[in-house]
Amino acid sequence: PGFRSTTRSLVEKHTGPLSDDAIRSTLSKNGRFVSVTVTVIAQSQQQLDDIYRDVCAHDDVLMAL
Repeated sequence: PGFRSTTRSLVEKHTGPLSDDAIRSTLSKNGRFVSVTVTVIAQSQQQLDDIYRDVCAHDDVLMAL
């Protein structure tokens, strides 16, 4: 349950506050994994790179695209 808010915090560090509509989460078929999609309008490639680095560095993240 806390993973969605963790993901939100990681991204908001670089984007500022996000609307609830910008974040979508889905459980895997067996319920062991959660996919979180965050939609943002990026201001630069650097911003995207920083978000990606922070998300990938988090211990609870297995994969980031």
